[in-house]
Amino acid sequence: MSGPSVAPPVREIRDFYGRRYRVGETDRELLGRSRAWMLWAAWSAMLVASVGQYGYGALMPVLGASHGWTLAQSGWVLAVWILCQSGTVYPAARLRSRFGLAPAATMLAGAALCATGLVTLGGSSGFMVVLLNHGVLGGIGAGLIYGTCLGVVAKWYPERPARTAFVSGAFAYGAIPFVVLAGRFAGPGSLELFLGAAGAAVVVLVGAAALVLRDPPEFWWPAHVDPRAWALDKSVNPGLRGNRPAIRRYSAAEMLRCPASGLLYLAVTCAAAVILFDIAYLAVFVTGNGWGPGFGAAALAVLAAASGVTRTAEGWAGDRFGRRRVVRVALYGGGLAQVILLLAGEHGLAPLLLVGAGLAGAGAGACYGLLPGLVEGHFGERPGLPNFGVFYGAKAVGGLLGVALAGHVVGSEGYALAFVVAAALSLTGAGLVRLLRQPGRPRLTLPGVAEPALSR
Repeated sequence: MSGPSVAPPVREIRDFYGRRYRVGETDRELLGRSRAWMLWAAWSAMLVASVGQYGYGALMPVLGASHGWTLAQSGWVLAVWILCQSGTVYPAARLRSRFGLAPAATMLAGAALCATGLVTLGGSSGFMVVLLNHGVLGGIGAGLIYGTCLGVVAKWYPERPARTAFVSGAFAYGAIPFVVLAGRFAGPGSLELFLGAAGAAVVVLVGAAALVLRDPPEFWWPAHVDPRAWALDKSVNPGLRGNRPAIRRYSAAEMLRCPASGLLYLAVTCAAAVILFDIAYLAVFVTGNGWGPGFGAAALAVLAAASGVTRTAEGWAGDRFGRRRVVRVALYGGGLAQVILLLAGEHGLAPLLLVGAGLAGAGAGACYGLLPGLVEGHFGERPGLPNFGVFYGAKAVGGLLGVALAGHVVGSEGYALAFVVAAALSLTGAGLVRLLRQPGRPRLTLPGVAEPALSR
């Protein structure tokens, strides 16, 4: 009769590239349940984290009438929100790593700050009050939720990077109910009640997720996958088919000394400026060209849906054809989308405008969905995604360009120039991605024909 089974010992191993893995523990042994709970809890919280971004874009046509703001003032509130949201992701990841903060701490703080910002946006027309409470505090809260959710999922699914793209997609399409309802119910007389209900929804969903989310031990790896085979075998890790692993893991300081980091940061800045311009001004552009607020909300909903739901397919394409190539094609598509939106809006072509909105959203989805993989492929650091947070911070610069500065351009020069500049920025981002090279990997050229020796 056989004795009781003995669990394999917990040990740390290294792969061909020197990366560390903690093996021997299953997710059920650590959590008492499947790690899928972490995935779905993070996904549910991300559904409401983007209300201050995509949802705010749907409110832009209303804020002038309800608060007496100019278009530039409304744009500055969104730009500050984006700056604080994107700028919080990296510090939050570092603080959680250094001080061992549990996900619940940052999630509950984020929920409280987001809800406070939304309630203030609905209840106060004071520009500086809203800028501080919704722009600064609400943006910080959303950044805490975003960074915590992606970091937890990345730690629990180190062998399946597409899971982070799936969760980040919820940040886009999760705002669709809010956008649709805002187009129908968020008027000057009902804005306070509407945003109060939205704040309550944020507290409930994010608070519930905070009760579930847990971090695994550092360098944890699932017991059913051999990490050394995953690092080298394309049949085990399909992502190797179109992407070469980084030479080694770079710290943030080492990464910032690499020329490739500057190129990637500028590319993300260009991509962010374009999509944030579309989020901020698409609904205003649509209503200004004769359509009602409902169609403006519908166009923004199509953009958000395309940004979110395409990320899984784009993740598969990134594994199959290479992440750099897919992001480059997406940025070309994003540039084309700006031209389509401009022409469709000026000529009253509603179906074409929705096509342009979908194409713009899909381009943004590819960039943000594949960005963690791009960072990992060049700089090799994934658990908790702190290095990803550095490049995600480029969204702050993109927000200043695509929302704050673009608001002044639209006010003085009109939409034509703004859409043309957005198209040029998208194409510039594609060119920068094309120039990316992995740090530390030599560029080998094919041997040429030797020149004949000179006769003496």
